[in-house]
Amino acid sequence: MSATAFPLPSPGSPASAGAPRSVVVVGAGLAGLTAAVELAERDVRVTVLEARERVGGRARGIEVAPGRWIDAGAAYLGDRHTELHALLAACDLKTAPTEMAGAARFALGTESTESTEGAEGAGYSGVATVEGRFPPLNAVALGDLFEQLEELAAAVRPDAPWLTPDAERLDALTAADWAERQLPHPDARLFFPLFLGEMMAADPAKVSVLHMAFYLRAGGGLRYLNAFAGGAQQDRVAGGAHRLCERLARRLLAAGGVLRTAEPVLSVEQSDGEVTVRTPEGSYRAQAAVVAVPPLLADAIEYRPGLPVRRAGARTGRGCAVKLHLVFPEPVWRAHGLSGWSVNAAGPLLSTVDDTPPEGSPGVLTGFVTGAEAHRFAALPPAEQRAAAVAQARRLFPVLPEPVGFHVTDWVNEPWSRGCYAALFGPGDWSALGPTLTAPHGRVRFAGTETSTEFFGLLEGAVRSGRRAAAELLDN
Repeated sequence: MSATAFPLPSPGSPASAGAPRSVVVVGAGLAGLTAAVELAERDVRVTVLEARERVGGRARGIEVAPGRWIDAGAAYLGDRHTELHALLAACDLKTAPTEMAGAARFALGTESTESTEGAEGAGYSGVATVEGRFPPLNAVALGDLFEQLEELAAAVRPDAPWLTPDAERLDALTAADWAERQLPHPDARLFFPLFLGEMMAADPAKVSVLHMAFYLRAGGGLRYLNAFAGGAQQDRVAGGAHRLCERLARRLLAAGGVLRTAEPVLSVEQSDGEVTVRTPEGSYRAQAAVVAVPPLLADAIEYRPGLPVRRAGARTGRGCAVKLHLVFPEPVWRAHGLSGWSVNAAGPLLSTVDDTPPEGSPGVLTGFVTGAEAHRFAALPPAEQRAAAVAQARRLFPVLPEPVGFHVTDWVNEPWSRGCYAALFGPGDWSALGPTLTAPHGRVRFAGTETSTEFFGLLEGAVRSGRRAAAELLDN
């Protein structure tokens, strides 16, 4: 649902007479903190409980040099992400453009190694250098792939995917099954899982066609999601997206709220007109609760009375992403006409992007390990992870020196996220879970980017879900 469907009172104005006077929020990610601040700044007593020792959830920052931070988790935003932009402005935070100047590199295991003049290292060891981002594959085959994906996305009912015409069939079919039937050209079959990994951190064999189509539609369409300039990856939060969560936490405390970290929630119990939330450290009572954690985590909480429908199904998966950063004194690839962006048929780095801070140093090459490759890479010892990633980066960009820093964020096995970018809905999930994703459970409301049918899986979706949950309570 759109946040605009739940207009909030002006900042500082009191809640309605029927609104709860006290709320416990489970999860200090962007969704939970958005809801908590909306409530606390309208005179609701708010306690936020977070399992980690930090705020931010799937937004995490890494300091790669003194005062220079990069995003180890959620990062990008575009001009359509209006709620996120408004929140950044309210928290006095700026954005920085994603740097994409220069040629791209493609290692797709094909015979095509034609290169564009002017970029050094062109054609190195079967790696193609191309101006722009269109891969050196059969253009007709890829055009057909993108056209079919756009048609699927256009047919989805975004506010209620389970009511899409032919939803039952689309929800029963995996994206891998669809590709096998619909993509006769080998270039399209090669590129499809790479595209899906980049867009959704998904293994095509694990997500339904309905979820794939909905994700593209909810994010603004295939072209918008996939674009840097003018698209969903146009900008980053200057200094890292985690700073927004830190600013929201300060606002919460300034409004009289309570934030307790390192307290995973065990149960949420409702009785006698109140909610009791229990952690290993104690119990917290309130008139209502907001559970703002991913579905797999929400399902691990014990509810009394029990949920009528679970938050995740038997085939709901973890977003398959490991994000790693190779840090260099300078972004040396830029001097050689390269953007730092690449797409690769073999792992571990299925794609890379230049994540150098706006100040211009240090140089940061970010690698994305997604889909089935993420599970394989995550199982390697740290030394083998570094060796494999550095060796591949040097094949892609022969000018690279030895990195001065190397950071791995394994979201697949992160216990308090259970995947990133977002949960992956497998066959049957939308039909079973969709109708109750935002439905209240007594005095409990649910938030999180997976509950937003606008910009599902993105920072914008998290903000909208938090505002929706707060509005439901304030307007009660």
